[in-house]
This record gives sequence, structure tokens and C-alpha cells, in this order.
Amino acid sequence: MQSFKQISADTPIKDVILAAFDTSMDVAGGWGYTQEEATVLTANPQSLPIEQLEHMLVSMRTYLEMNMTLPEEERYGSINVNEKIRDTYTDNGKTYHKVTYEITAMKERDYAEFIDEYKDGYGKASFDVEAHFRRRKAATLVRNEIYWFDISRLN
Repeated sequence: MQSFKQISADTPIKDVILAAFDTSMDVAGGWGYTQEEATVLTANPQSLPIEQLEHMLVSMRTYLEMNMTLPEEERYGSINVNEKIRDTYTDNGKTYHKVTYEITAMKERDYAEFIDEYKDGYGKASFDVEAHFRRRKAATLVRNEIYWFDISRLN
């Protein structure tokens, strides 16, 4: 199983998000790898559903881990993040969401080759679309990752 380097919280995560994604978010804390490093949601000015706000943060962390911090030949693309399990905990007067996400992705170069193959072959009698999608599925990495959010300030 491919492992990815955790993103450091040495720089405030809101600063990393602004620099990497040109987006301002009201967050503090860490990148949510553990309860102690939970991402603290300090405000929700757009009044987004909490699940949408959390999904956005998980997508950012995942893209940093699997793409932006890797050498070009090791980068993943076609990254999809889907919530699988959601739990709520209260500890020392704080409320947390512990959310497990299934993350799927494919090496960027492989994905580009599959897209080209599909474009070239689609509609041709010689193109085996079922075999194409079986190979795509086999080339897809699947990860299950936990992300902790401190939502105390939103309540």
C-alpha cells in the first residue's frame, strides 16, 4: 500500500491553504490526522453545510499529500474523496467530528493515457470498453483516511 507523507502544521494551515489554493478559510489547528491535531473550524462565513466545509478541507489535504508535495512523476490525479463514516465526540468540553473518507486516485500519467485511449477508441468496434474500465479500476489507488475536526467554535 502506498503511503503518503503527512502535511506539517509548522506553518498555520490557513496560510498554507491561502498560498496553495488562493482561498481564505477560517481554520486553525492541524491537518486532522489525530484528535490532538484536529482542524479547528473557527467560523463558517458562507454558512456552508458542515459536511461540505469538511469535505473541502479533506480534498485540500489530500491534494497536498498526493500531488502538490510530490515529484512530478509520482503525482496522482483524478482524486476523489467520499465520506464513509462520521462520528461525533465530546471531550473536555469540545465537540469533534471524526470522519473516515475513501480516497481514490490514479497516477497522473496513467490517467492521461487512459483518457487518450478512451478518446481514440470510443465508438470503434475494436475498442473493448469493458476491458478499458477494468484496467482503469486496477490502476486506481484506494485509501481510507481519517480526518478529525474540532467543531466546538461553530456550535
